[in-house]
Amino acid sequence: MANAKSALITGGAGFIGSHLVDGLLADGWRVCVVDNFDPYYAEAIKRRNIAAHLRHANYRLLECDLRDAAAVEAIAPAAGGDFDVIVHLAAKAGVRNSLTDPLGYQMSNVIGLQNLLTFAHRRGIKQFVFGSSSSVYGDCPRLPWSEADLDLLPMNPYASTKLAGEQLGYVYSRTFGLRFIGLRFFTVYGERQRPDLAIHKFARLMLKGHKIPVYGDGSSERDFTYWGDIVAGIRASMEYQASAYEVFNLGNHRTIGLLDTIRKLEDVLGVKADIDWQDWQPGEMRRTWANIDKAQRLLGFTPATDFDTGMARFAVWLKDTLKLEGAAVA
Repeated sequence: MANAKSALITGGAGFIGSHLVDGLLADGWRVCVVDNFDPYYAEAIKRRNIAAHLRHANYRLLECDLRDAAAVEAIAPAAGGDFDVIVHLAAKAGVRNSLTDPLGYQMSNVIGLQNLLTFAHRRGIKQFVFGSSSSVYGDCPRLPWSEADLDLLPMNPYASTKLAGEQLGYVYSRTFGLRFIGLRFFTVYGERQRPDLAIHKFARLMLKGHKIPVYGDGSSERDFTYWGDIVAGIRASMEYQASAYEVFNLGNHRTIGLLDTIRKLEDVLGVKADIDWQDWQPGEMRRTWANIDKAQRLLGFTPATDFDTGMARFAVWLKDTLKLEGAAVA
């Protein structure tokens, strides 16, 4: 496919990234994935995510740390050419861990992005899609949260790095002519979800008969968004050309309470939850809720998977995954 489009996907072995790569390869794209297999969670999970990709002729994997500017500069020669678009999903993740390692998060999420933006500018790559986070809103009192809210005050180091990333993107768009699209993801869930995230963590503990840690009084709410809808939003952003800089919310425009989430897990897993009530954690947001009017208008973004359907699919995947893990251990 001489005329196939080419994409550089950072973090392409992770939860969202590997799903994105599935679709791109199926549609004939040439894909180069950069991932450093950060030990935040088991490397074997990411290796399993990309097992099928490695057999594809249009797929290239580069193990690279984006904090290393020289290694970033070597990506294009190693991949055999330049790219039509960069989708930057790699990041040091997790709100709570960022409280104990703020410098590490700054280095990975801000310096890593800076190196990649410099790479894009030097190579003349004009389309840059950045995976941001709903956490940039902090405790913004105006609900649902809108991209028009500019007085944002993040509550943890992770969130501050994501807001800094959006601002860096604006600099490169305004000064160097790069089209930068920032996507604020709202609580993504579904098959391949990271094991540290609440739905996945709770589900594993429940299936093993263990207590699940619930922080605060259980009144927190999240705008849960199925991975397939997030990937659809990313794909639309890869093609977006109507303006040079935009930030979009990608959410489900619906909040679900923590206790309702646990009840849904009980339903799809067929087990009861044993709750271990704990104190509220610093840096955590009590509610997330996306206004998606802008994404609907400019990207054609419309969530297609309701929470019940997404959770049922997640439960099937998790049970199959646990069987695979059990067989591997045996």
